[in-house]
Amino acid sequence: MLKQFLQFKLSQKLSPQQIQLMKLIQLPTQAFEQRLKQELEENPALEGGKEDSKDELDSDFDNTTDDYEDNDSINAEDINVDEYLSDDEIPDYRTQVNNYSSDDEEKTMPYAAGTSFTQHLISQLNTYRLSDEERDIAEFLVGSVGESGYIRREISDIVDDLAFTQSVYTTEEQVTKVLKIVHQLDPAGVGARNLQECLSIQLHRKEKTSDTELAINIIDNAFDQFTKKHYKKLLNKFNITETQLKDAINEIEHLNPKPGGSYAGNNRIVEHVVPDFAIKIVDGELELTLNGRNAPELHVSREYNNMLKGYKDSKDKSKSQKDAVIFIKQKLDAAKWFIEAIKQRQQTLFVTMSAIMHYQKEYFLTGDERNLKPMILKDIADEIHMDVSTVSRVANSKYVDTPYGTKLIKEFFSESMKNDQGEDVSTREIKKILETVVEEEDKKKPLTDENLAGILKEKGYPIARRTVAKYREQLDIPVARLRKKI
Repeated sequence: MLKQFLQFKLSQKLSPQQIQLMKLIQLPTQAFEQRLKQELEENPALEGGKEDSKDELDSDFDNTTDDYEDNDSINAEDINVDEYLSDDEIPDYRTQVNNYSSDDEEKTMPYAAGTSFTQHLISQLNTYRLSDEERDIAEFLVGSVGESGYIRREISDIVDDLAFTQSVYTTEEQVTKVLKIVHQLDPAGVGARNLQECLSIQLHRKEKTSDTELAINIIDNAFDQFTKKHYKKLLNKFNITETQLKDAINEIEHLNPKPGGSYAGNNRIVEHVVPDFAIKIVDGELELTLNGRNAPELHVSREYNNMLKGYKDSKDKSKSQKDAVIFIKQKLDAAKWFIEAIKQRQQTLFVTMSAIMHYQKEYFLTGDERNLKPMILKDIADEIHMDVSTVSRVANSKYVDTPYGTKLIKEFFSESMKNDQGEDVSTREIKKILETVVEEEDKKKPLTDENLAGILKEKGYPIARRTVAKYREQLDIPVARLRKKI
């Protein structure tokens, strides 16, 4: 039996344009410029730069109609050119005072020149007398050196790879022998298989003194006790004084745990953080500007105006002309939407950052992280009457240039907890105090998490030991035993 009934359903869907707008808002300045460049390449109706003088279209253009029998017919009324063009040379969204900064920066990405880390090591092999087989093994080992300067592979695996990929059949003993030659290359410690070997190589190449001899003995024979800072065991094991141990540890602390790090990074593309906003203090008040590169000058192509004018003036409308006008309208719609989307993106960024700036006014005026107020995404979303996801897109990928350095915007957000007065304070404030307490502690007797919790409680922040441990880990502060010094 069939039944008919009505059903009402309310659903919410994002249009493709809304999705694209959200993606535009999320893009930081450099990525936005790439997206802009892509749009200019794909849409011939969109052009960058200031527009030259415009020819006014005939006033009756918008009212001209052409009747076609088929469904693909286009009326001139469907294309209101005034919707896509402005009579001003500069679009209106470029005239908002203090919403963007002047942009005199070099926009090209600089590249670092020079020899790669691997090439630098191979060139040093030329100073050694090696057989053809040894040369092949040495070059393979050098090619296995990572950016930090280590070879993170087992000798047996290297022997197998030499056989399969280089047709070099050798033994573990031969590879180990050649590896010792690689260990003689600069920077000292390169080619080591672990931290212990890296430090040992560097110490063996230093001038022999009582301090270096003891340091070598510690690294080679008591590395585990050294890393765990069991200083009493080291004193008993080597029958030395605290002063001797302190001098030996000082030698070790001056070694480079990542010998390739300083060289390997020099051949990369230099990465620049481009601030999306700038905050300045002018006469005791905060002033916010949006990077001018976020407000490009765009306009609709003049050629498309001429095409529309030609279509209007034509007496006999051919099928090809009609198809061309359909194409033009699509491109005009896309160009108009993109220009409006950029305008909306600019306004959204500015409004969101302005709300964050005023919410954290005390911090931006002083630079003291203890003045950061507890702030979550919803606080700003409610302030500017936008969705939390929109605020998140702005905060997660944008940077702001402040008098205290360039900061990632999401760093200004933090959860809250109550102090002993019942007031809400930012967890960032507590972390800053925790960091200060650890810096000022006696390193001979570093404070345990229990001790730190007690000190924070005395300062008015009653938090549990496990919470202190969590904050300490987030600050990359090791446990008390590993902070110990003699």
